[in-house]
Amino acid sequence: MANPVRCSRVSNALKSVFLSAVRPSDAASLPGFLVPAYVSCRTTYPPFSKFSTTAAPRSKIGRAPLSIPPEVKFNVTPLQQQQQRMNLSSEVGSRVEIEGPRGKTIVDVPPYICITGSEGGRLQSLTVQNAEERRQREMWGTTRALLQNALLGVSEGHTAILRLVGVGYRATIENTAITQSPAYPGQKFVSLKVGYSHPIELGVPQGVTASTPQPTRILLEGVDKESVMRFAAEIRAWRRPEPYKGKGIFVNEETVKLKAKKIK
Repeated sequence: MANPVRCSRVSNALKSVFLSAVRPSDAASLPGFLVPAYVSCRTTYPPFSKFSTTAAPRSKIGRAPLSIPPEVKFNVTPLQQQQQRMNLSSEVGSRVEIEGPRGKTIVDVPPYICITGSEGGRLQSLTVQNAEERRQREMWGTTRALLQNALLGVSEGHTAILRLVGVGYRATIENTAITQSPAYPGQKFVSLKVGYSHPIELGVPQGVTASTPQPTRILLEGVDKESVMRFAAEIRAWRRPEPYKGKGIFVNEETVKLKAKKIK
């Protein structure tokens, strides 16, 4: 026979579930043997409890200041007056123009993010209007990362190295293509030989430079990190790394864990 004292014990977790599921007006509809326990729980425990009482943490990436190299120009232009004239989105509050030795790029900043400079403009800090809103906290760190990538792109540039692993895999850079027409004057094409019977020719996007230091290596360079990595992903999509023989197109330090062969 079960111990009645042990059966009468109810954990705090079950009580919270019971309280959240049943409203005070539902006490009349409960079975008679549950009414005393329901009334005692309502008087002893609060109807709702918070799991955490700590404040929302600030963005560790967003609050880090940006260091502007001496050879880079960093200009912030508000767009409140130009939004109606140019039909810009309301998500764009200001526009940052960054110019360096390798080129120029533009980053759009949301209206609730403020950029302030210090030490003669060599340090730029980002703040948000309301750190309690989740959307602003998310874009705080994202905007700071985009600006940091732009600073690195115009000063040093972004690179991506693709490795072609497989028997007969080769890559060359061609001035003309058979299957495609150039999208802009002077466009070059990456020609791949990765096991297909037809030629694979990919046009190099504007702002990206492609070269082949080795027949099985492709070097992509550019100011915009997004454009460089997107084009690297397009090339990789033709031969994704497979886990049985380790063949495919690998981007940067990408590796694949080999699996055991299937034995019937």
